[in-house]
Amino acid sequence: MPATFALIGRPNVGKSTLFNRLLRKSVAITHDTPGVTRDRIYGEGMMRGVPFGLIDTGGMVLGLDSDPGQGVTGQGFETEIVEQAKEGMAESQVVLMVVDGREGLTHLDGEAARLARQSGKPVLLIINKVDGAELEDQAQTEFHSLGFDMISVSASHGYNLQLLRDTVAELAEEHAPEEPEPQVDRGLRIAMLGRPNAGKSSTINALIGQDRLIVSDVAGTTRDSVDVTFERGGRRYTFVDTAGVRRRTNIVERLERFTVVRALKSSKKADVTVMVVDAMEGLTRQDKRLLEFLVREKTPFLVAVNKTDLVPREVLSELKQAFTFELRFAPHVPVLYASALRKKGLNKLLPLAEQIHKECDVRVGTGVLNRSMTEALERHQPPVIKRRRPKFYYLTQADDDVPTFVFFMNDHTLLKDAYKRYLENQLRKMFGIQHAPLHLVFRSTHEKKVKEVKRGISALGKAGPGRKFGEPAPEADTGETAERRSGRAVAKPEWQRKKKRRGGSR
Repeated sequence: MPATFALIGRPNVGKSTLFNRLLRKSVAITHDTPGVTRDRIYGEGMMRGVPFGLIDTGGMVLGLDSDPGQGVTGQGFETEIVEQAKEGMAESQVVLMVVDGREGLTHLDGEAARLARQSGKPVLLIINKVDGAELEDQAQTEFHSLGFDMISVSASHGYNLQLLRDTVAELAEEHAPEEPEPQVDRGLRIAMLGRPNAGKSSTINALIGQDRLIVSDVAGTTRDSVDVTFERGGRRYTFVDTAGVRRRTNIVERLERFTVVRALKSSKKADVTVMVVDAMEGLTRQDKRLLEFLVREKTPFLVAVNKTDLVPREVLSELKQAFTFELRFAPHVPVLYASALRKKGLNKLLPLAEQIHKECDVRVGTGVLNRSMTEALERHQPPVIKRRRPKFYYLTQADDDVPTFVFFMNDHTLLKDAYKRYLENQLRKMFGIQHAPLHLVFRSTHEKKVKEVKRGISALGKAGPGRKFGEPAPEADTGETAERRSGRAVAKPEWQRKKKRRGGSR
């Protein structure tokens, strides 16, 4: 089992930048704004052939309890962030404490060092924002009082990063747990998507039975895409909590743009996506845009209507009818009505996600496909369009993440959307695909023949015998040929006249 390192420190010292540098990939969102990271983020890497785990935590502000929207960083959640950092240190074997070499030792650094000592784990002090060897001695002077081994680096400019990587590799070998680790199985990967404050983090906490993610009434509490792995009924699941997605016109901060892009990418990489909707607000315009995005990208997903405990019982049936009407453009998408606060209605979420993922793995042989579709085509033939009827030659299934069926036919432009929906419904009935997305591809096997025009006036001019429609007209006659055709006498060159006289004298 590889050793795990926890990155801790006060806000805005560069923990997330170091996290990405050590993993050699962009996992955590980095920004100049303090308090970007809130929940702890996990990553796995390899250094000199030695595997290790890394935990990024939020900036700790000890001794301060503030309401959301307040506090040192202006964001609040100081108490929750400290609890997340404590849990990260408890799960790790080595603590990497990060400080700012430019600002020097502060009171918050001292409080963070005290917390690191209380964990009982080995501590390596990383002095960040030291841009050269000439600044090392000056930067390290104040931090000797903490009594930790220290390394001066610059996460932004790369100074001394190789020394830090070598040190991490040595510590990983030294403090790796003895028991062997089996192959890590993340299980079914489920992404949570929705608008801010819809209840995505609360839903995850209710399902896993612990306060793993920070939740509050303030919209935008979650910023990074956070992975949460747990087991239920002998099966392993990994939830990906994402930031809330607002309308593009409402996004002012550049940081929020990063979180929105990462949320949409996470939904495309997950096995199943859960679209969380606020029951009190219904399907807003932004919810419909997200649904259209998921349908267009052929993403396996379900809709979870949260906060149904706030809806009066006599209005609940009308609410369900309204959601059914609004989702008529995607009738295959299942809708789940639940309350994360009361932990009601969530027991169907995991089985439903398992069913959708299982339907995505359906594979049908070409012979079975063509025999089944022949019956469907004979039952209801495609309509005649412009005195031509679409003709299907054969059907096959492509190797893709979602069931993808390719139809080969004479002219795919003759098919109407209504008949495409009929074919999709027939495929769902025949092969038991109720909730997974279907991707139908129609291809023409023969190119359309271009009509030939032998006589008459075309758009490009007179087409005479043997000319095809669209063929450019021959160049206009000039010179002697034009004059001969017009009946005018043309003076012959002198050498032709002399040659004729010689021939006549013989």
